[in-house]
Amino acid sequence: MKITQFTDYSFRLLLYLARSPGRVVTVREVAEHYGISAEHLKKIVRSLSDLGHVQTVRGKLGGLKMARDPSEINLGQLVRAQENLNLLPCHEPCDLCPMQTCKLRDLVDEALDSFLGFFDAKTLADII
Repeated sequence: MKITQFTDYSFRLLLYLARSPGRVVTVREVAEHYGISAEHLKKIVRSLSDLGHVQTVRGKLGGLKMARDPSEINLGQLVRAQENLNLLPCHEPCDLCPMQTCKLRDLVDEALDSFLGFFDAKTLADII
């Protein structure tokens, strides 16, 4: 299993905000801290804002802050929200598998369940 850069940066952004409680930080500040693109980070902010994890503050002193307590952010749910977890073509919603008795899908599903189960047992508060 491999976590995409988008999810990696989502974790990093949330960690940065969680380690700055009550403080409004800018996208530029976070981007410079981690050496990542501010434009890419803006897309992540939108996604995390839509999920209710990040609150954006407008205006001259605007920026970002945590929208909820880190203990309320389940890492498994975050991975599911940020990742395409269709690891095989037969995971796509089309049911076009040329092998009717293929056991690979079950094997991959079991591995994915284990992978996600690890993250399901953790919250952002566990990794601050």
